[in-house]
Amino acid sequence: MKQWRSFVTSRWLLALLAGAIILLTAIGLSQGFSAPEPVITEQVDRGDIEKVVLATGTLKPSMQVNVGAQVNGQLRKLYVRQGDKVEKGQLLAEIDPTLQESDLSNATAQLASAKAQKLASQAMLVRYRQELNRQQAMMRDGSGVRSDVEQAQAQYDAQRQQVEMNDAQIVQAEMVVKTANANLSYTRIVAPISGEVLGIVTNEGQTIVSSQTAPTILVLAVLDKMLVQTRISEADIQKIQPGQPLWFYVIANPEKRYTSQMGFVQPAPQEALEEQASGSSTASQQANAVYYNGTFAVDNAQRELKTSMTAQVFVRVAEAKNVLRVPVSTLGRALSTDSYLITVLENGKPQQRKIRIGINDRQFAQVLEGLQLGDRVVMPADGAQG
Repeated sequence: MKQWRSFVTSRWLLALLAGAIILLTAIGLSQGFSAPEPVITEQVDRGDIEKVVLATGTLKPSMQVNVGAQVNGQLRKLYVRQGDKVEKGQLLAEIDPTLQESDLSNATAQLASAKAQKLASQAMLVRYRQELNRQQAMMRDGSGVRSDVEQAQAQYDAQRQQVEMNDAQIVQAEMVVKTANANLSYTRIVAPISGEVLGIVTNEGQTIVSSQTAPTILVLAVLDKMLVQTRISEADIQKIQPGQPLWFYVIANPEKRYTSQMGFVQPAPQEALEEQASGSSTASQQANAVYYNGTFAVDNAQRELKTSMTAQVFVRVAEAKNVLRVPVSTLGRALSTDSYLITVLENGKPQQRKIRIGINDRQFAQVLEGLQLGDRVVMPADGAQG
């Protein structure tokens, strides 16, 4: 009987224990037991770090000239086409010179008339001088009349002034002839620079009216070297200096990398210069972002770079070669501008350590103190960086 009771008690205890295990398992499943997350680490290595400032730029020719007309008339002939290479002084186009030739003929005739009038006035002046001398001689002999002498003197003085007026008319007529000659020469449009024809604006047969501004006939440009005008943010302008190395790519071909050096950095925003030139106030513009122009040149012998292309520019402002570095993503809590508290695996156990960093290119940070080559740094959990 005792054996039976012992057997029943054991069976009851086993059933109770199994029920407790099942209950605990169910509770655990309902609360969502999860396995410990794996520790992700990054190894400290050596490499190069390049800190850059990003800017957007626009390409333009190193020299561009809008060739215009300084006289009115019909564009009679174009001697070049788009894409042609031209030399300085080469004939590009010709305007119908009929009006200018007529003006020159009239001006030449007026000059000849003015010179003829002067000759006639000089001949008359000689006659009046002779009459004055005769009247003065008669006055000395006592046979003359004072009124006749005074009249002869007045005629001589008036004629002398007429000769002086003729001289002024000749000078004026010569200026008109000179202007007419210049206008006639302006009907032949020649290249002011050596370069390439970037575009034709006015077609043959089109009438050109030159008023205050010269109408553009065609555009010449020097394309062997291009200029890149970058817009540098106010936040970055103090980091940019002439001579800094840079590289860029154009949106048309992001795979091709071009190198150069920063050239001129404008000391004032372009908008401020334009406002000062127009006399408007800058007070209304203070809330807008401020950008400064930085310009540099790049060779374009292969003609790959085109006018008005958009460039993404990277200006190198700091560089460190073959230095200890750690991924920026492993930096933990910031203690200061150059100090961070990170976690390092030592003998498989996480240990906190303070490090000091140098330059930072947003991918890697230079390690100055606190880490050695080969150390494994634990990636901080989400939200642990700061």
